[in-house]
Amino acid sequence: MHSRRHAPDEEHTGIDLAPMLDFTVNLLIFFIITTSFIKEAGITVFKPEAVTAEGRESGNLLIAIRENGDIWMDRLRVDMRDVRPLMERLHIERPDDTVVIIADRESNAGVVAEVMDEVRLAGITTISIAADPPGG
Repeated sequence: MHSRRHAPDEEHTGIDLAPMLDFTVNLLIFFIITTSFIKEAGITVFKPEAVTAEGRESGNLLIAIRENGDIWMDRLRVDMRDVRPLMERLHIERPDDTVVIIADRESNAGVVAEVMDEVRLAGITTISIAADPPGG
């Protein structure tokens, strides 16, 4: 019987995991970059009903206006003076984002109009107002 001996120079062949790890890291980076992040308002608002309300993909930036006139963005209460600078900063970071204003049905229309003006002055032109369809 002849036993097999390995020469000291001989290397063991194995599976090289480096290409698989590179591929996995590239996939992870791709998904992180392409994910659309949504800035939620952070409060519950009772939306008005509208006959012309239609289903649509929600916007990336949500601004909630409560019945007492409080403005909420990204789970924080903000002052009217802060709406425009915050929107300008977010618009520079992600220029394709859209804004959805979720106004309580008891809120003041003047506050809603003022928030819309501030968002437009920040350079964002795609603004929607959230409403529920009748009976929905």
